[in-house]
Amino acid sequence: MDEVSIFLLAITVVALLAVAAFFSGSETGMMAVNRYRLRHLANDGHKGAIKTAGLLERTDRLLGLILLCNNVVNFYAASLFTLIVVRYLGDTVGQALGPLIFTAIFLVVSETAPKTVAAYRPEQFAFPASHVLKPLSVLCYPLVWAINRASNKFLALLRLKLDDTQQTSLSREELKTVLSEAGKTLPAKHLNMLLGILDLEQVTVADIMAPRNEIVGLDINDDVNEILNYLSQTSHTRLPLYRGSLDELIGVVHVRRVLRLLRDADEITRADLEQVAEEPHFVPLNMSLNAQMLAFQQTRKRLGFVVDEYGIIQGLLTLEDILEEIVGEFTTDFQTHHVDIVKQQDGSYIIDGSAPLRDINRQLGWTLPANGPKTLNGLVLERLETMPEPGTSLKIDNIALEITQVTDNAVKSVRVKLLDEQYSLL
Repeated sequence: MDEVSIFLLAITVVALLAVAAFFSGSETGMMAVNRYRLRHLANDGHKGAIKTAGLLERTDRLLGLILLCNNVVNFYAASLFTLIVVRYLGDTVGQALGPLIFTAIFLVVSETAPKTVAAYRPEQFAFPASHVLKPLSVLCYPLVWAINRASNKFLALLRLKLDDTQQTSLSREELKTVLSEAGKTLPAKHLNMLLGILDLEQVTVADIMAPRNEIVGLDINDDVNEILNYLSQTSHTRLPLYRGSLDELIGVVHVRRVLRLLRDADEITRADLEQVAEEPHFVPLNMSLNAQMLAFQQTRKRLGFVVDEYGIIQGLLTLEDILEEIVGEFTTDFQTHHVDIVKQQDGSYIIDGSAPLRDINRQLGWTLPANGPKTLNGLVLERLETMPEPGTSLKIDNIALEITQVTDNAVKSVRVKLLDEQYSLL
């Protein structure tokens, strides 16, 4: 074998190594490409994305094609390289060292390097490769079909079954993880809104409702002038109307309707108030926020009374409460609109016992357990299992709580502080 022949063989081996690198990188790039971004680009008309998506519809055929072409190229390259080594080292030594030397070169040049680059930049490999792999898939279809058929038969012998369609849907928690990882490309508020929407299914109306003792309403038995005076000063647009107590609920009065009555009549009677009251909307205690938001949309209601399994009113829920779970509070004035949480100079907070645990965690970034009791008062009573005296302290995880005020049947206020390594409770 003359020098010219050796040179041509060397050129052929280099070309085959380059082709092998192409197939190796294509395999990794095709498998590593983001399927959701791929669909987006394909829907936008990107030619490479369209061809790549078509190839990935049958992953078994794609892998069969790549492996078929790659192995053919690898075997030819190894054979030719061995001929070159034998030419200079002899038959025995060349045949012994040729495969070892070729394997080292092949792993670096045609496997590790292209696959590493393709793993980091899958689209730059997959999209150009699709223009080559697409016609090859048609040309080599009979061979690929035969290989896949034999492979499936072998898997059947091992009792392994593969679905025809690949499962690419994401669970709620997986989607939350994807959104969290995409946080750098999304404004923080938009990310929080998307995560809030995903959480609606897991949060119930009991978690965010205004408890019964905080419901403000109109007693039809009160003097009409007192009722009108209150309506002229209230900041609420809708108020419950009841007879004696919430257990005798009549309906919901819209302040605007009462003002229209005042404009058209000299005086308003109790019968007029009952007439303008809307039919109350009742909400099951354990209904998810997602389902309740849809219920508000279907019934065109903005306010619902939360009832337990016995039909007793336990709280009040508004559409705005659900929207705040998605977009956050409708204000940035923390001290004005969060009077239940007052920051102290030493870094602690004085928090009203009736403050919802979800609001505390959301506003302060803490992790007080909210799976059981819904308020700070309920959490303290559950942990202490008795009505505490002022000055009683307890620790929940890394949060210290000190009871500051107690009424006859509830904890009125608590001093709460996040602990660090330099702080001890007592």
